[in-house]
Amino acid sequence: MKTLMVFDFDHTVVDDNSDTWVLRCLPGEALPDSVKKSYRKGHWTEFMGRVMKYIGDQDVSPDRVRSVMETIPFTAGMTDLLTLILENKSSIDCIVISDSNALFIDWILQASGLQAAVDQVFTNPAKFNELGYMEVQCCHSHDCTQCPVNLCKRRVLELYLSERSDGGVSYERIYYVGDGGNDLCPTFCLRGNDVVMPRKGYTLEKLLSRLESQKDDTSLRAKVIAWSSGTEILEELKASM
Repeated sequence: MKTLMVFDFDHTVVDDNSDTWVLRCLPGEALPDSVKKSYRKGHWTEFMGRVMKYIGDQDVSPDRVRSVMETIPFTAGMTDLLTLILENKSSIDCIVISDSNALFIDWILQASGLQAAVDQVFTNPAKFNELGYMEVQCCHSHDCTQCPVNLCKRRVLELYLSERSDGGVSYERIYYVGDGGNDLCPTFCLRGNDVVMPRKGYTLEKLLSRLESQKDDTSLRAKVIAWSSGTEILEELKASM
């Protein structure tokens, strides 16, 4: 019986939003209003496609984008936590489910030297085309009305658990670590022995507190433990090992 660590990425593994961090590769570090105002709620990935097209139009090279992304800071204690996971790969599986994109996450993890701690990354596919422009696609399509059109994290997690079960792997405990509103949906498929860990002061913690105050015991079975640094998650994980 193994342990599964599930991480969101932005404002969880890293201490910022990777999709807005990329603006630092622009001379003025800002978007024009024509791009900024094109965002529609729930359609962030399409918006990021336009952002990356604008960045390409400014002749920003793929190498420049990568070098900027590699400077994003990790959340305090997270590199220690990933190191612990890396040292215990026989008993701990680790996945990332993120609304960022594959290139950003791969670059950032590679730069940290801790990419091997993460077994799989589920996110929006991204690549550079022949003109040197980065293209971002939606992770998948789904019918969940609670989540952005491009990604339902619950669907990703349930499919992963099903595939692992088919391969003979079951988890004694799952830790789900996140911060945002789109991290709420996957917590509903967690069991009583599992732990959802919302970052203190962020949207997920507020949503879970609201659920608790409504005394809706049927919807969320997992234990809730809030965190403010990766060190607290590390200590919680160590205590269960």
